[in-house]
Amino acid sequence: QVQLVESGGGLVQPGGSLRLSCAASGISVSINSINWYRQAPGKQRELVAGITGGGITNYADSAKGRFTISRDRAKNTMYLQMNSLKPEDTAVYYCNVQKFLGEYWGQGTQVTVSS
Repeated sequence: QVQLVESGGGLVQPGGSLRLSCAASGISVSINSINWYRQAPGKQRELVAGITGGGITNYADSAKGRFTISRDRAKNTMYLQMNSLKPEDTAVYYCNVQKFLGEYWGQGTQVTVSS
């Protein structure tokens, strides 16, 4: 059974940092494509950052230079380091792992950027 368990969300002031984690079981974050998405109230879910199975990273324009996606093979965990956070980064963040035959989602973690 595949499980993706997220943690690390919370309330942070503008300019602050957070690191989101997504611990995986039943699926490898090392050999599959992994992604972080977010969904703000009233908006569609959007891709924030991703790493392909071959290690190619991609970022949304809004995330470039501020966010970093990574994965730890030993811990089977993926991360999203978010720096210089802005109020417009406020959203529920979801981790996502894609295999050839399907994809899996975490439960989501709330990130709120506010003073």
